[in-house]
Amino acid sequence: MSAPAVFMLASAAIIFALGAIHLLYTFRGRRLTPRDPALQTLMAQVSPVLTRQTTMWKAWVGFNASHSMGALLFGLVYGWFALVSPAQLFASWFLLAVGFAMLAGLAALGRAYWFSVPFRCICVAFACYVGAFFASRLG
Repeated sequence: MSAPAVFMLASAAIIFALGAIHLLYTFRGRRLTPRDPALQTLMAQVSPVLTRQTTMWKAWVGFNASHSMGALLFGLVYGWFALVSPAQLFASWFLLAVGFAMLAGLAALGRAYWFSVPFRCICVAFACYVGAFFASRLG
């Protein structure tokens, strides 16, 4: 396996792992629940202004699950390309730009809204992605 493919696979694996852990935490345990149980109770009773068809708690769970699914999709798609068709991936400016934008967006969100562990992991994944790009151009 070429160096660019290894870097890309590492990037994809990190994001996939973050998505899998986040999805697990969304549906198992209390890691993504409020420290104050009264807040969760209130969230389960209050609807957002947008619609009365859901509650803030259901929206919270849904947002977390869909967020996880996006990370899983990124990991699967870019991991697949790194393993099966790296030449096609590194020849596609579209795929490279989409991946770059996704990781840059996740890094910006991580810095602004999340805590240090996912932010740092995303930064490592982003560095691997950029390394994959430059290694593909040098080789």
